Amino acid sequence: MVYIIVGILVLIILGLIIFILLQKRRQERQLQELIEYLTKVQDFSELPGMREINEGRMGILQSEIYKVVTILKQEYSAEHKQKKYMSDMMSDISHQFKTPLTAISLMTELLMNPEVSEEHRLEYAARIDSQVGKMTWLIKNLLTLSQLEAGVLEMKSEQIPLADMMSEIESSLEIMAEASEVELKLTTPEALIITGDKHWLREALTNIIKNSIEHTASGGYVRVTSGDNNIFTCITITDNGKGIAREHLPHIFERFYKADNTSKNSVGIGLAMAKQIISLHGGTIEVESEVNKGTTFTIKLYH
Repeated sequence: MVYIIVGILVLIILGLIIFILLQKRRQERQLQELIEYLTKVQDFSELPGMREINEGRMGILQSEIYKVVTILKQEYSAEHKQKKYMSDMMSDISHQFKTPLTAISLMTELLMNPEVSEEHRLEYAARIDSQVGKMTWLIKNLLTLSQLEAGVLEMKSEQIPLADMMSEIESSLEIMAEASEVELKLTTPEALIITGDKHWLREALTNIIKNSIEHTASGGYVRVTSGDNNIFTCITITDNGKGIAREHLPHIFERFYKADNTSKNSVGIGLAMAKQIISLHGGTIEVESEVNKGTTFTIKLYH
């Protein structure tokens, strides 16, 4: 009987020793897997897969490591995007300033010529002033666009009679439309009220309507209509101008983007600003277009 008990105890002890050794080996293997995982994520290219550990302290350790790595990956990605944004921004600014700076440099050289007549001096000075004005406008609008994209501009919430605001927009664009021989017609119900920041919404709508006038040939039209339902106010801007090719449509709201038929004087900021302003009001803007038939912008401002 004693031998049987001793034998059982020996088997139990051997079993415990084997179990401990197996546990130790498994923990060593799991620890090695965690080390290899951390080595793989050092380049931050992407998060590699990892076999899940479901039990014990090693499982808890794995879970915490994965959480920390995920957070670091997200922060790295955000920082990388911000750096790329700033790099693209500086490249765009340099490109936009190149033409006016070249013109200013040329006019300055001509002004320094002692043989230039007084009449030509005044002409060159006026051209320099014009280019400086363009650069000032560009800097101002780039700053505004950057603030809009960063979401740091505060949008007021006020009741706006849409018909009154549309009348102001029409008055500001009448001369431009007449000079381009484009019929501009805005139709807005008198009782229609929207909520938002009047200054910025007027800026957004003006930019879109102005863009439509610029891309409509002499004898064409730009028509703006507004309507309302229980969910949103809809503003539609339609022209029978040049139209936009299908491949350009996904990009027209990007900063500095220019389609093939864009006016040479266009900078490519207006539509980007308009979209940002409308988005900050919780609204949406969509565009449909067909080359040589025209374009329609549909803006929805939700109640």
